[in-house]
Amino acid sequence: MNFGLLLCALFSVLWLISQLSNVEPFVDLILINGVFQLLLFAVVACVPFLRTGRMSYVDIAWPFGVALIGALILVLAEGNTVRIIAVGSVYLFIGLRMGLGALTMAKTTGVIFKTEFPRYIYRKEMLEKTGEKHHRLHMLAEIMAQGFANMSVLAIPGFLIATNSAAAFSMWEIAGIAIWGVAYLFESTADAQKMLFISKHKRSVCNVGLWRYSRHPNYFAEWLVWTGLVVATVPSWWSLYSIESTIVWIALGVGSVGASAMLYITLVYLTGAIPSEYFSVQKRPDYARYQQTTNRFFPWFPKDL
Repeated sequence: MNFGLLLCALFSVLWLISQLSNVEPFVDLILINGVFQLLLFAVVACVPFLRTGRMSYVDIAWPFGVALIGALILVLAEGNTVRIIAVGSVYLFIGLRMGLGALTMAKTTGVIFKTEFPRYIYRKEMLEKTGEKHHRLHMLAEIMAQGFANMSVLAIPGFLIATNSAAAFSMWEIAGIAIWGVAYLFESTADAQKMLFISKHKRSVCNVGLWRYSRHPNYFAEWLVWTGLVVATVPSWWSLYSIESTIVWIALGVGSVGASAMLYITLVYLTGAIPSEYFSVQKRPDYARYQQTTNRFFPWFPKDL
C-alpha cells in the first residue's frame, strides 16, 4: 500500500475513535475541526493539484490548517482559560508563521503558483521510478494525509490540553511549553545562520553554527516544537484514564504521540531531509563529504575523516 494511503487510513481511524470520547467539548472540537480541515484541503490543495499537477499547494493548506486548530481552541474550547490561551496561541503562531511565509515565498519566487518545490518533484520522480501507473492518485493521497493529520494527530494534543479544566498546572505542561520555546529559538537561529551563509557563499555547503552539528537543524527544531506539545499533553491525557474506555484512552495517547511521529516522518522522509539532500548532492560537490561527517537530523558532534 502507498505510504500516503496508509497514513490516511490510520489517521481516519484515530479520528473516528476520538468521536467516542466521553468529553463532549473535546468531541465537538474534533468534529468541527475535521469538517473545516477537509474543506480547506479540498479547496486550497486538492483542486489546485488536480488542475496543475503541483503538490506544493499543500504548503499553504497545511500551515493554515494548523492555524485553524489554534483559532478553534481560542474560540470554542471549554477548559482552563490559561491553557486555552497558551495552547491556542502556540498553534496559531506556528500556523500563521509558516502559512504567511509560504504565501510570501509564492509571491516573490513563483514557487507553488507557477513552479513546484524540489521536494515534491522528488516525490513524483520516486513514484514514477517504481513504475506505479496511478502516481497522481498516490500524490493526492500524500496531500490528504497531511489533511487527515490536521484532523487527528496534530489536533488531538491541543484539544486535550484546551479541554482540561484542572486548576493546577503540571511540570509536564511547564516542561512542554519550555521545550517549544527553546525549539523556536533554535529554529530561528538555524534559519538566520543559513540565510547569512548563503548570502556570502551561494554555491557552498552551509556547515557553520548549528549546521555543523546537524545537516537539518531547522527540521530538528520543528520536530522538537511538536514534541514539546506532546510532552505538555501528558497530564491532560492521563486525567482521562478513569473517564474514557480503554480503546479511546489508548487511541488518544497514540494520537498525541502521533504528532511527534508524524512530524519526524514528514521532516525526514516525505518532504524534508531526504528529498532535500537528493538535489543538494547534485548541486553541491562538497555535500557528499558533509553527509559523511555530520548527522542528518539529530544534532551531534561532527565526525573526523
